Amino acid sequence: MSQQGQFSLLNKRRFLPYFLTQALGAFNDNLYKNALLLLIAFGGISAQSDSALLTNLAAGLFILPFFLFSPIAGQIADKLEKSKLIRWVKGLEVIIMVLAATAIVMGNVAMMMVLLFLMGLQSAIFGPVKFALLPQQLNDEELVGGNALVEMGTFLAILIGTITAGLFFDLEQGLYWIAGAVVFFALLGFASSQFIPLAAANDPNLKINWNPFTELVNTIKQARENRSVYLSIMAISWFWFIGASYLTQFPNFARDYLGGSTQVVTLLLTLFSLGVAIGSLLCEKLSGHKIELGIVPIGSIGMSVFGIDLYFSVTGIQVVDGMSAMTFIQQAENWRLMFDIAMVSAFGGLYVVPLQALIQHRSEEKNRAQIIAANNVLNAIFMVASAAIGILALVVMELTIPEYFFVLAIMNIVVAAYVYSRVPEFVLRFFIWILGHTLYRVQDKGLENIPETGPAVLVCNHVSYVDALLIGGTYHRPIRFVMDRSIAEMKGLKTFFKIAKTIPICSPKADAEVYENAFKRIKEELDKGELICIFPEGKLTTNGEVDTFKAGIERILKESPVHVVPMALDGLWGSFFSHKGGHALTTRPKRFWSKVTLSAGSMIDAENASAAGLETEVNKLLSQ
Repeated sequence: MSQQGQFSLLNKRRFLPYFLTQALGAFNDNLYKNALLLLIAFGGISAQSDSALLTNLAAGLFILPFFLFSPIAGQIADKLEKSKLIRWVKGLEVIIMVLAATAIVMGNVAMMMVLLFLMGLQSAIFGPVKFALLPQQLNDEELVGGNALVEMGTFLAILIGTITAGLFFDLEQGLYWIAGAVVFFALLGFASSQFIPLAAANDPNLKINWNPFTELVNTIKQARENRSVYLSIMAISWFWFIGASYLTQFPNFARDYLGGSTQVVTLLLTLFSLGVAIGSLLCEKLSGHKIELGIVPIGSIGMSVFGIDLYFSVTGIQVVDGMSAMTFIQQAENWRLMFDIAMVSAFGGLYVVPLQALIQHRSEEKNRAQIIAANNVLNAIFMVASAAIGILALVVMELTIPEYFFVLAIMNIVVAAYVYSRVPEFVLRFFIWILGHTLYRVQDKGLENIPETGPAVLVCNHVSYVDALLIGGTYHRPIRFVMDRSIAEMKGLKTFFKIAKTIPICSPKADAEVYENAFKRIKEELDKGELICIFPEGKLTTNGEVDTFKAGIERILKESPVHVVPMALDGLWGSFFSHKGGHALTTRPKRFWSKVTLSAGSMIDAENASAAGLETEVNKLLSQ
């Protein structure tokens, strides 16, 4: 996977049938929903005076099931085998679409509205199982790439479904084309679902609570139990708030500021969808095939920067009433606006994909689908809230649409600052990512020897002031570092080490209280099942060689007999933060771009570990 990239997943049965099934579902949802809206507005199936009411009613009917049934759907997805559940859901889609086709041909608005609600119900049931299945079918290295492909496929399916609805509507006998298409693509989705491999139930003994209101409360309560997961859900919901806000305003924005052509509306929608798709696909490359939270702040920064520039770009556009999309594109003055829209959504893709992968990875397997259901509920709430805020800003406060886009960009800064202040891991990983893509290039070997769950002690040689940042940025589990107090409290790095919950230590002669508190905290963290990393030399190397390992590691393992994993950092000696040539940061560095290797050896039982033996193991890793 890491060599072939995320597109190699499309050659695998454990992913391709699932990918096609979910993409065809998103396509068909939007084909039917937008065809219905066009029929209401232009098809003469309802009175003109009722069109506004029916349009808003249709939007509400489609999203209502996500509030009512997502929590129940999450329980069902955790209780049942997932491939069978998906086939049932796609079979339900076929039945709904056969009835929908009949309603379209008959021109029965009431029946079409009921069936739109049922399509929303079918999508609400499909949502939790769709994302809960991914961690079972993909390994950790593939999870970001898989989510990126799903995000890309979803937005392109939405775009193509929307455009197809308009194309069919304009055809002679358009109603029959639409009716036939929704049935055909429902059958196609049902056919692809037959090839999805088995995915075992997370909790087959789960007793389902069929009360949607009490279960809604229970579902959100479960999501709040893991702080990083819950705030990631809130951050994803904010992405949908931003996305819905832009997409909702594009028709009026095109009418009032870009010449009023429906082709230009489609162009804006295409730019936005392609931007999300491209940004999503870039995630795997930028994250190094792992769940990299460091690119989430990059996404939020980009969304705001280009959102603000979008406001200023409106003043320079060239507008001719009724211009076609091609005419609009040919005007060089309009490229800045188009670029801004594409970049807002591209950075949105960078922002949302790692968060989705984090939710799937860090949620308890037993109730993963229920956590994803909570995400779907909150996404729906935020999308509804975007409509309310849009009305407040544009109608009550009388902002212009460009001004509203500017406000959204500022709001995004405020929300991002709040989330990152509550989960400092995002900021820490961001600076580690920057460090790892500027001064250092880190390759890893043998990190699979570190346990995925439970406590362990990592021991490593100490070469530079940024050893902890590089190790923490290379391995996906949070690590508690034990380091010399003088380093942990260094000006400029103190904040990072504090965010990383570093445990400062010094010699008992220098401060006996700090020394004893360090061992106390180490034991507490290991008792919680955390990873501890120590540098047993007790100081940075002054000659590039591994110094003598002190006996503190033996005390740690005696008080907490857990596995220990030897590790070695190679390539840092002579870099900007090492002591080669004098003190780090005070002498001119010989190089600014260091290729670093982080190696991990096999786990060693506590009773077989000693300071001298671990020193030998680290030297062996460096000599390989």
